[in-house]
Amino acid sequence: MTSDAFSPSRAEPANMTISSPPDAIQAAAMADATAARLRAARAEVGKVILGQNRVIDLALTSLLAGGHALLVGAPGLGKTLLVTTIGRVMGLDARRVQFTPDLMPSDILGSEILDEDAQGRRSFRFVAGPVFCQLLMADEINRASPRTQSALLQAMQEHHVAIAGTDHALPRPFHVLATQNPIEQEGTYPLPEAQLDRFMMQILLDFPDLEAERAMLLATTGTTQATAEPVMSAHDVIAAQQVVRALPTGEKVVDAIVRLVREARPETTSTPAIRDTVAWGPGPRAAQALMLATRARALLDGRLSPTLDDVAALAHPVLAHRMALTFTARAENQKLEQLIDGLLGHLG
Repeated sequence: MTSDAFSPSRAEPANMTISSPPDAIQAAAMADATAARLRAARAEVGKVILGQNRVIDLALTSLLAGGHALLVGAPGLGKTLLVTTIGRVMGLDARRVQFTPDLMPSDILGSEILDEDAQGRRSFRFVAGPVFCQLLMADEINRASPRTQSALLQAMQEHHVAIAGTDHALPRPFHVLATQNPIEQEGTYPLPEAQLDRFMMQILLDFPDLEAERAMLLATTGTTQATAEPVMSAHDVIAAQQVVRALPTGEKVVDAIVRLVREARPETTSTPAIRDTVAWGPGPRAAQALMLATRARALLDGRLSPTLDDVAALAHPVLAHRMALTFTARAENQKLEQLIDGLLGHLG
């Protein structure tokens, strides 16, 4: 990759935080090598997941930023295949849990069992559940009871679980990619706001376009199917996440993120439409998510710093699930997407 690939389209060099020359050179070299691996990973995932390039980029961005993602889409759009493919390409220990109404917290976290040795002595032994992995797919998470959904909260936020008064650390890295089917609502339990806020992004999957669907049909109904090869390891993923946190961010981008999040709250906004139609808005965690996600998107594109374009591209997946319309706004068929678009028009 040449140095031209790292030229932000809307960067603000005068406001950029510049480290000492040796550190800057080393950081650029690390970012260059990491971007090359990420480019190869994106290409491998794209061999299997056709017509969902935006979804692939958002999912990889979420992982690079160290967050969790909620995939929302109709059946058959490849949500499960996407997660398993990303796990294989990124070299992560991936496991899948099918959420059902009778799923218990211990089915996810694990439990203690009573063992007896050859001498007849008894002791408790912890048997780890499927959450002890590096990439957990929580399939149809809204089908489980709130009790089971909440069992993921501590794991997602603190990366450890407490069983019988003992803390058990989860592997590193640890990410949850959960799926939801927006069509079937009968017998489901909508995720509470506290758990939705644990997801860095909500990624919406649309139907593929004509050419992509045709290519998908030919690729999946023959005698052979495309497979993705591992191009990264768990160590590479952790290193990439550290590179993301080291990328400099211009003051203009920081100000845009803070202003956008505050304008999306009815308590702090200066926009009448937000004050009149939004019941509750995004908290500080949304700003943190945007800051990390914009850096991750820049690195995925081979740039050394995020721009306002990155903020605009990630505003919907980061903010939409952290906001709710009032009853009156819903009755008037108001849309959060339109409100967020209106806020983006003032980014500059």
